[in-house]
Amino acid sequence: MTAQQKVNLLGLSRPQMEEFFLTMGEKKFRAQQVLKWIHHHQADSFEQMTDVGKALRQKLSEVAEIRGPKVTHESISRDGTRKWVFEMDNGGAVETVFIPDGRRGTLCVSSQVGCAVDCSFCSTGKQGFQRDMTSAEIIGQVWQASRAFGPRRNLGQHPITNVVMMGMGEPLLNYDKVLTAMRIMKDDLGYGIGKKRITVSTSGVIPKMNQLSEDLDVSLAVSLHAPNDELRNQLVPLNRKYPLKDLMAACKSYSKNITHRHNTITMEYVMLRDVNDKPEHARQLVKLLNGIPVKVNLIPFNPFPHAGYERSRKNDILEFHKYLNDNGVMTTVRTTRGDDIDAACGQLVGQVKDRTRRSERWKESIFHRAEQTDNRSEERRVGKECRSRWS
Repeated sequence: MTAQQKVNLLGLSRPQMEEFFLTMGEKKFRAQQVLKWIHHHQADSFEQMTDVGKALRQKLSEVAEIRGPKVTHESISRDGTRKWVFEMDNGGAVETVFIPDGRRGTLCVSSQVGCAVDCSFCSTGKQGFQRDMTSAEIIGQVWQASRAFGPRRNLGQHPITNVVMMGMGEPLLNYDKVLTAMRIMKDDLGYGIGKKRITVSTSGVIPKMNQLSEDLDVSLAVSLHAPNDELRNQLVPLNRKYPLKDLMAACKSYSKNITHRHNTITMEYVMLRDVNDKPEHARQLVKLLNGIPVKVNLIPFNPFPHAGYERSRKNDILEFHKYLNDNGVMTTVRTTRGDDIDAACGQLVGQVKDRTRRSERWKESIFHRAEQTDNRSEERRVGKECRSRWS
């Protein structure tokens, strides 16, 4: 096989790795050996795998590889936040951020090269969309970040305690690859990260939210940012397909399906000056979230060139926070981290060759991908509906 045809073992979950070895005529236990070498010992070559026979190592080198995304740049903030820029195959780049906080270390992972959702306040969305990332590229960010911290003295300890799928891209529009990567994160042969320590952030792709609640028990965060449909249509265009009434119903359903005790859904709410930070917005938000187990994370807007928005005044954020808490909605204000290296929320850019054809109402593709169906007549109906909504 050529290098391009080789299977990248970095992106295989345990069942997939077992199947890979079975197709080679090998025993399933080989999967456990190789998974440990890749994710526990951070091996990038088969020659390092000393408990694997020489003949099998040679065979593996002919048909497989261990290849993570290439690090092209690394920055460290004055507050300890670290950001890596990864070069992708076929061009483009994504960014990954590690945020230390005492004994907790949170890695913010990207799932797409660019983003097609185009939230109006997000720097990533302004770059357009190039492609989905592979499972190897997604888990490869965790792998490369782990390697940056050096070998672990104790395999039960790891600097990365939490993973949030909140980097570049909409995770639920790259569902299958994100799901595989998260399974590796949770697996004891991978990174052994607990289900309540893995969080998927979505702008509200309802069909995939419903599917995720059945496929994998992880925490959910929703990029809400507005308490009414009129405003959210402007800030989060996907709301035109999945309005707040349907989104809140999906959130309530998700909270009932996840089994860990921390079944609260996080609502992310970026604070935009004189846009969504007024007292009436706080009142609407309390009413909207009534009956759903949530916590609200207020995010001071992180500016970027030509954003068109400003960060809410400090007093407005504090009053908004107080009103929500006083009315029974658990609320926190996110501390801005890594803004001096453009690693704060909404600032991740990477380098993207935009394939979304914005001048041709590219947003239709979001809706088509969010509700994939084999029924061609239904696809045409959905496409017609989307065109009429955006016209």
